[in-house]
Order: sequence, then structure tokens, then C-alpha cells
Amino acid sequence: MIDGAVDMRADADQFRLQNDDPIPKFGDGIAVEALSRQFGEKIALAIGEQLFRVHEHSVDRAWPDVNNWSCFFATSMMMTMDIPAGMKAIDPATAGGPEVLELVDRPVPTPGAGEVLIRVAAAGVNRPDVLQRRGFYPPPAGAPSVPGLEVAGTIVALGQGVDDVHLNTEVCALLAGGGYAQYAVAPIGQCLPRPAVLSMEEAAALPETVFTVWVNVFERAYAQPGETILIHGGTSGIGTIAVQLADAFGLMSIVTCGSDEKCTAALCIGAHHAINYRTEDFAVQARAFTGGRGVDIILDMVGGDYLPRNIDCLADDGRISVIAVQGGVKGELDMGAVLRRRLTLTGSALRPRPVEFKSMVADELARTVWPLIEEGRLKPVMDRIYPLEEAAAAHRRMEAGDHVGKIVLRVNQ
Repeated sequence: MIDGAVDMRADADQFRLQNDDPIPKFGDGIAVEALSRQFGEKIALAIGEQLFRVHEHSVDRAWPDVNNWSCFFATSMMMTMDIPAGMKAIDPATAGGPEVLELVDRPVPTPGAGEVLIRVAAAGVNRPDVLQRRGFYPPPAGAPSVPGLEVAGTIVALGQGVDDVHLNTEVCALLAGGGYAQYAVAPIGQCLPRPAVLSMEEAAALPETVFTVWVNVFERAYAQPGETILIHGGTSGIGTIAVQLADAFGLMSIVTCGSDEKCTAALCIGAHHAINYRTEDFAVQARAFTGGRGVDIILDMVGGDYLPRNIDCLADDGRISVIAVQGGVKGELDMGAVLRRRLTLTGSALRPRPVEFKSMVADELARTVWPLIEEGRLKPVMDRIYPLEEAAAAHRRMEAGDHVGKIVLRVNQ
């Protein structure tokens, strides 16, 4: 107990200990250290600017550093942090059409070791969310049943071992699930700072697309400046980011789209050439655009019967990187062409990869891509923003295929 009171006034916010308020025992070094790490700098800055008055029987004034004061006030802050027990989320009980995406009540998740709790401002909508809703893409083991693979928001709680991150830091994060909710948990290694030049909705449109393109184009297909890339679905969320990253790293991009209007949009985004696959043979056109040589890389989200035509329009030593199979899981492969022309077929699914791998990719993106975003050289193309309760409408738009760029859900604002 402390007799008297300690007052701190900072920017009209008041923290006050009353006579009957309990305080921690500061001799407990573990508690002091943990609280200091979590709250130390923020409180220390406030203390440095304010006047403290300790009345009568005060605590020991001989503390060697200000972090002990930080612990004192952190205790009060922890007790008043505005994290509710429950939240609104989209968590369908059964597979089905968009109509199963209704708001329900769910407990706010608790961050585990190495994780943070994010108050979600916005969540990206992606094709895997649609597949999960339809029952074709179940969450990996340990992932929440709530859909949503990317969010932007504010860190409001830290899990064990997260000691170098400040509360109230604004981030965007890649998730294994859980994004369609007011709060979501993410491994700290899969969080990246929200670029100051982007809104929360724009930041929420980044992680799934940027991670996917970086891994499959620049790591697995080892893209090099001066090469040519064919991007299927050039006006999708993935496609629009792939076009911009290709341009930023010195690649010529050719895209396929489903209409002349989308071809025009892709050219405006930065594609060098656009092919309407409904009216033209993309393999013939891709070879024509490259003077008969063919393309070095293909980013394919179709699969199925695209495989033989993809092989036809590859240059020698060309690489195909498959990220989805919207056209089917089986296709005819000319192994003779693969042998003669030294072709590579690769593919990967990001969601089931371990946290360690995704954290490594996040580090690479922070060094190589985030500066481009801050410089205004890369920005997500936004299609439409829906409130969380209209997730069904967002899925209907994605399934209709009329969107250009990213569809995003606005959650907490």
C-alpha cells in the first residue's frame, strides 16, 4: 500500500493511484523486468516530461533507473487496457455459398509465445478464403476456422517472448487464418510495419499478395533483370502486385486478362503487354511479343489445360511457377520439351509453410520491397472495400470475376 497519491498528467490523460490501490512488489525482479520490457519506453518518455509528487510514505526514491517507475505505471495501464473478452467475427458453421458468411460472437484470441494480438482495422479478401468457405481448402492444423489470411491493424497485446515490440504499433500481417474478425493473432515474425503512405485498407491488401509473388517469382523462379514474365490473371490482386514488382526489378511483363477493359487496366497499372485470353491465343501472342523467343517466367494461377500452352510459350531455360489450380489439377506435360529446353516447373502454397519460413520472407520484404512502397513506387490496386458484415457481398464480387485489384473488408475503424 502507498499512503497519499502519485499523479501524472500527460496530454490531458490522467493516471492516478488512490490510497487503497494495490501495487506490485518491486523486489520481484522477474515481474519488474517483464513489465519494463513491455511498457518501459513509452512510460519513461511520459515521466521525463511530467511532474511527479509522491506524498508521505512513498516508494524508495533511490531506484537506479526509470524503468522501475515504468513498471509502477504499467500495472495501472494493464488493468485498464480496452481489450474485450468477446468480438465479432465471420466463422461459418458449414461450407456453402456466400450466404454462410454471417457475423457471430467469438472469444478474443490470446497470443501465444512469439505472437501478438492485433486489433484489426481491415482484412484482405483472397481466393483461398472463397475455397475455404466452399469446403475445398480447410485451415492447416492449429489455424483458426475464421477465414482471412492478411490484416492491418494495431498491436494491443504481446505473447511470451515478444519483448522488442511496442504496444499500439501499426502493422500489417500474414496469417494462417483468423483475419475476418475484430481481433486476430499473428506470429510477430509475420508482421511488417504499416507503410506511412498507405491507409489501413491498403496495408491489409499487401501481405498475401506480396509474400506470394516474392516467393514464387523472385525465390523459386529466381527472376533476373532483363527477363520477361507472363502473368496470368493480370488484374487480380496477385497480378497487379506482380506487374508492379516486375517493373520495379527490371522485368518486362506480359499479362493475360478476361476482357479488353481489363487489358487496358493492366496496361495502366504498368504491364508492357496485355492479352485477352478469350479472343487470342496467349501462347502465340507471348511469342510474338518476344520476337519468337518466348518468356523466361510464367506466374500461373490456372493450371489444368494451361500447362501445354505454358510450355509452348516458354523460352529455353524457362520456369513456370504455379500458385493455384483454378483450371484443374491435371494437365498434359511434354517431358521431351522439358528435357530438350531445360525447363523448370515449380509451385508452392504459402499457407501451410512454417512460421520460420514466412518470417524469413518478411525480413526479405522489409529490406527489398517496403522501401519501394515508402517511395511510392509500389501500391496495391484497390477494387472495393466492404464492411465486415458484408463479407458475403465481397465474396460474390470475387467469384463474379469483375474486380480489378484487391477486395478488402473494413473491420474496426
